[in-house]
Amino acid sequence: MTGIFSGIRILELAQWIFVPSTAALLADLGADVLKIEHPTLGDPVRGLRTQGLGGSVNLTVEQNNRGKRSLGLDLKAPGGRDLLLRLVDHCDVLMTSFRPKALDKLGLDAETLRKRNPRLIYARGHGLGVRGPEANRASYDMSAFWSRGGVAHTLTMPGAERLVGQRPGFGDHTSALNLAFGIASALFHRERTGESSVVDVSLLSTAMWVLSSDVAYAGNPEYDPHALYSATPTNPVTMTYRTRDGRHIALVMLQADRHWAEFCRCLSRADLIDDPRFVDAETRARHAELCIDELRSTFERHDLDHWLGQFEHLDAAWAPVQSVRELHEDPQVRANQYLRSVEGADGTHYDLIGNPCQFDEQVPDLRPAPEAGAHTEEILLELGLDWDEIAKFRESGAI
Repeated sequence: MTGIFSGIRILELAQWIFVPSTAALLADLGADVLKIEHPTLGDPVRGLRTQGLGGSVNLTVEQNNRGKRSLGLDLKAPGGRDLLLRLVDHCDVLMTSFRPKALDKLGLDAETLRKRNPRLIYARGHGLGVRGPEANRASYDMSAFWSRGGVAHTLTMPGAERLVGQRPGFGDHTSALNLAFGIASALFHRERTGESSVVDVSLLSTAMWVLSSDVAYAGNPEYDPHALYSATPTNPVTMTYRTRDGRHIALVMLQADRHWAEFCRCLSRADLIDDPRFVDAETRARHAELCIDELRSTFERHDLDHWLGQFEHLDAAWAPVQSVRELHEDPQVRANQYLRSVEGADGTHYDLIGNPCQFDEQVPDLRPAPEAGAHTEEILLELGLDWDEIAKFRESGAI
């Protein structure tokens, strides 16, 4: 089942992270992804380097382009577009991040390509949607998802001097899951009915889905998404507490009465179990500030490691607030193979985040990302071109 998309050929006409990372997820599961890149410039993301890596591996490229084949193709050079159209004839899916006006100018819009290949699933990943006055506005993760999509505003504490900082690829990778779901759904629909589809996912629509509770409630003029930051929680065992060494531990005990006694014993505070101020959830809600003060002062008596030992057998939802370095080495992450070791062409080993979807408890191996244009001749030979034709396209600058 790790090759669930074996036999599916995908043409990726995209740059940066959103759409390419979608294609990487499908390549993990067996799809043959042909990445179209400019023959001399490549995908602009190749110009980025992971900060502080201290090596030659571009982890941004590797994470979002693993397992693909790369074809160097200049669509504006003589014969370049014709070559792409010949590839379209033999593909199941075309994925693109180009804006509508650019696709129309190149004659690569959905209507044109689906007339040429009626079975083609045409998948678009974009910033603000394909309709409306801003459909052709330049968009990136930070503009369309983080800023326009309300994420930065919602996550920033009222009165803060600066906005919460966006993490690299946050909206791109979230949107990629939606686009992969859309493509898989379209392939299923085609298998059942023979009909192809146009699939659209935007960074803006994904932000709204991520914030769906807040956005839905926003129709009420009295709703304030920041109220939870300032209001005293009514359930003291569903919040975060600071430990003596400046770390934090998160408690999520929604069925508070079910866990209260066991939790207090783990705290070595059995005296709180029958305290008349805290005896049940309703009473704790009335005395929430007092209860929180008791728990806060208790947690601050010991370091995080102490509490990890105390809570080891607590059958309730809780977790340490981890750094990404700790997450990288988390035994649970390793046990589930959420990080996969990859060997690059030069023998370098590095970890990439694996596909979040696993089938039958099998974890697909990851292959390194290709060098720009590394498979150009291989793909063209598969397309039926001979060496003389390939030479002519190379002379024209198309490849």
